[in-house]
Amino acid sequence: MFILLAAATLPAQQDQQPRKVDPGEPGKAPSDAVVLFDGADLTKWRSGDGGPAGCQVEYGDMVCRTGSGNVFSRDEFGSAQMHVEFNVPFMPSEKDQGRGNSGFYIQGRYEIQILDSYDNPTYPVGQAGALYDDHAPLVNASRPPGEWQSYDIIFHAFQCDPQGNILRRGTLTVFHNGVLIHDNVPIRKVHGACIQRGPIMLQDHAFPGAPITVMRFRNIWVRPVDDGGVSTIRGQTGIGRGGR
Repeated sequence: MFILLAAATLPAQQDQQPRKVDPGEPGKAPSDAVVLFDGADLTKWRSGDGGPAGCQVEYGDMVCRTGSGNVFSRDEFGSAQMHVEFNVPFMPSEKDQGRGNSGFYIQGRYEIQILDSYDNPTYPVGQAGALYDDHAPLVNASRPPGEWQSYDIIFHAFQCDPQGNILRRGTLTVFHNGVLIHDNVPIRKVHGACIQRGPIMLQDHAFPGAPITVMRFRNIWVRPVDDGGVSTIRGQTGIGRGGR
């Protein structure tokens, strides 16, 4: 009886053939991805005030130096699959959060920490791969500085009703260098949760006295995911009233 009931509630698309997607050659984006950086230019990126991005393109890499400012994708996204490759510099004179610090921000507010954590202890919710100040990674899958690394992220956005009540908490699944480090974890911080879409942000971890860091990025793409969500609020700021 349970099996029959489950079959009866399957969505209609289960009877349809899945659409075809070319996964692409190694190092290339799938055919249905929004490619944000492929080594050519930074036209899909902007500064915080909407002007040109402060990073540079060098030998097919996006190179972001300390002081160049945070950069934001011009496109904004809700639930999505995301891919980014990054290369942190070797900074033997620094330690802890001063060594190769940057961040990949989903919707401009949920940070997957970028840091040299290969042989550099720090607090767990601040190490490479952490959902910063929220969830520590399951394992430390960092490669040595100077080697290319990757994050593959599945993000399901918060869902809210028109009044701003949270109906479904956002979640994250993350692979670091192909290793699972977050397994469908709930996002605890709800500030701005009911804003439906937001940009990708690459962090310039600059502050007075900060060490000079040169971060490199390549092969950044996003595949929007239709997760059958309910209505959410567009453009609202503040905290959803669904509690923490």
